[in-house]
Amino acid sequence: MILEMKVPSPGESITEVEIATWLVKDGDYVEKDQAIAEVDSDKATLELPAEASGIITLKAEEGDAVAVGQVVCLIDTGAAKPEGAAPAKEEKKEEAPKAEEKKEEPKKEAPAEKTYATGTPSPAARKILDEKNIDPETVSGTGKGGRITKDDAVNAKASMGTPTGGSRGSERTKLSMLRRKVAERLVSAKNETAMLTTFNEVNMTPINKVRNEFKDEFKAKHAGVSLGFMSFFTKAVVRALQLYPDVNSMMDGDYKVSYDFVDVSIAVSGPKGLMVPVVRNAEALTFRGIEAEIKRLALRARDGQITVDDMTGGTFTITNGGVFGSMLSTPIINPPQSGILGMHNIIERPIAVDGKVEIHPMMYVALSYDHRIIDGRESVGFLVAVKEGLENPVELLMDGNARKALEL
Repeated sequence: MILEMKVPSPGESITEVEIATWLVKDGDYVEKDQAIAEVDSDKATLELPAEASGIITLKAEEGDAVAVGQVVCLIDTGAAKPEGAAPAKEEKKEEAPKAEEKKEEPKKEAPAEKTYATGTPSPAARKILDEKNIDPETVSGTGKGGRITKDDAVNAKASMGTPTGGSRGSERTKLSMLRRKVAERLVSAKNETAMLTTFNEVNMTPINKVRNEFKDEFKAKHAGVSLGFMSFFTKAVVRALQLYPDVNSMMDGDYKVSYDFVDVSIAVSGPKGLMVPVVRNAEALTFRGIEAEIKRLALRARDGQITVDDMTGGTFTITNGGVFGSMLSTPIINPPQSGILGMHNIIERPIAVDGKVEIHPMMYVALSYDHRIIDGRESVGFLVAVKEGLENPVELLMDGNARKALEL
């Protein structure tokens, strides 16, 4: 019996996928549920499992765009499973090396008249070329046999940077469907929103103090879940969004859609590019819950197992360019959301504290927002609220009790 395998629907509104990689070859025997291909949609990369066991015949090439429901391969379910691989061919025994035959030496001929290799400078010419830092191989000699004379060296000019001998190859590679969709959304965000960015800086000393005091106990208590910066930033964002709800809303035509919950999209880098899985109802999660969920989603993104549902929705985004060394940036809004918070690297800098100069770990933070729906007062107030929460985490994010907030 010949089974036609069709492309399943990876999610709502997706009508087309792209064959990223075939994991089997035409004519291979496949087992039921074996991953036979990776397919890209505009939201994620998914594995395509075999629906039955049998001999497979491929009906699409890598890079082909195929519609949902289109047949991409056939499986002959009546074909018998082939026996194990044929035994390896017997290796030929190495023959003992033959005794080296004595070669007759050629008769010596009378020495010919002395000649020079092309590009060989005379001693005087070499000295001049060395002083001018010129490679002799770039100079054409006018002497006998191409020898570079003193006059040649005097008249030689240094290269002005014309490429000589270096690799100048190029490669043209088609972007994956996911990467093309990301590019489309980024351009759309720039063209269709009134995007502005406001900046502030955060003294990370209070967070470092809490982490250094409790991180080992936290990890031991919560089965290997680490106490990182993201839970503090997520908590600070939730608090700020509750104070400035316009930042937690979005445009829908002539209407503003507001939410009484906070679904935070966390930008992570995966093997297929940027992913933004969503931590849902972040306002209801504890520090442990936030860290555990971010870890789960980051591992799924890293292993290529992230799904469309994992990335659907989100009312606000946090992106951390600091892990790559970024000091300052203007993050682009993740449409249809209205705001995105950019984190950056932490650098020790001198700052004024109570009239004295002290050195503290500082981070620049940036809020990009859609000015069509968020005014300057809300955007600046929101970022100041984030700063306040991060610089006073025990009182503002932990209700005055760090041990209880960390479930220790």
